[in-house]
Amino acid sequence: QVQLVESGGGLVQPGGSLRLSCAASGSIFSRNTMAWYRQAPGKERELVARIRSGGSTDYADSVQGRFTISRDNAKNTVYLQMNSLKPEDTAVYYCSYRRDGFIQYYWGQGTQVAVSS
Repeated sequence: QVQLVESGGGLVQPGGSLRLSCAASGSIFSRNTMAWYRQAPGKERELVARIRSGGSTDYADSVQGRFTISRDNAKNTVYLQMNSLKPEDTAVYYCSYRRDGFIQYYWGQGTQVAVSS
């Protein structure tokens, strides 16, 4: 069992920044991939950024150059630094964990990000 708790969401003006955190606890294995997804009203959940245990990353085209994903393995925590925020970034952001070689995904409850003036 893995538990994920997101934090750091809120309301920010266009062009502003926000830093999301996701703390994982429970049965955490070293070889894993953690990721951030988001879901805007009326839209499907989409992958925003992903980071593997070795540190390699992937980003959605829509956030590349603006968002940065990182992890602290000692703390079992993943972060998402969000810069130059746009109204279209408004969504509920979810953290996920998957042990390498396994199918099961674990999800947090989500944190709301609203970009508006």
